Amino acid sequence: MRSYFTSLHFTSLILGVGVGVVYGIVKVRSPAPPVIALIGRLGMRAGERAVSLVRSHVSKSGGQLSAASRDRIEASVSDYVRSEPR
Repeated sequence: MRSYFTSLHFTSLILGVGVGVVYGIVKVRSPAPPVIALIGRLGMRAGERAVSLVRSHVSKSGGQLSAASRDRIEASVSDYVRSEPR
């Protein structure tokens, strides 16, 4: 299992270097400044961690969301998705 994750990291690194080489050849700058990209990545990780914490909290409490709570959450999410500009 560990070698699988190691190969994913290695593949990601190689692909990143490849994209960097292509950007260098074409003389295009990265679409996002490195600091902005890292902050965005940090936000993604924080969001993943928050979901993980909520899931573990719900499972530890032994309870599940009530049907009404689940319906409200689903309605909020679907309203949000529909309101996003495309």
